[in-house]
Amino acid sequence: MAFVKIWIHAVWGTKNRASTLEKSKRKKLFAHIRENAHAKGMYIDFINGVEDHIHCLMALNADATMAKTMQLIKGEAAHWANQEQLFREKLYWADEYYAVSVSESQIEKVRMYIRNQEEHHRKKTFAEECQEFIDKYGFYVSQG
Repeated sequence: MAFVKIWIHAVWGTKNRASTLEKSKRKKLFAHIRENAHAKGMYIDFINGVEDHIHCLMALNADATMAKTMQLIKGEAAHWANQEQLFREKLYWADEYYAVSVSESQIEKVRMYIRNQEEHHRKKTFAEECQEFIDKYGFYVSQG
């Protein structure tokens, strides 16, 4: 048996940055995402977001890939939210997402960052945050 825990801070947004995630209903979506992940053997430590994107601190296990994990989380969450008519508008996610590994020593700092999303986004847009994420972590961005 392999014993693996790889901490990941993942961020994904709504398609075209639509403000679909109504504040009064986000907690229900986050609870569902957490429950669905648990049912699929995935561990979500902390999740929060604002009207156009979500931050999630999760641990990948030995047989998980980032792409499959994001596909399972995003696809099922949108399907469920739309089936439940949770939001006024249909929920569609953008194709892209951002994900970085997190050192065990930085877990609490990342939790606080995720916890304070509303405050954070009073000062910075999601587009600005994405660019900062790309610059800070040196993501390679394909040109085609």
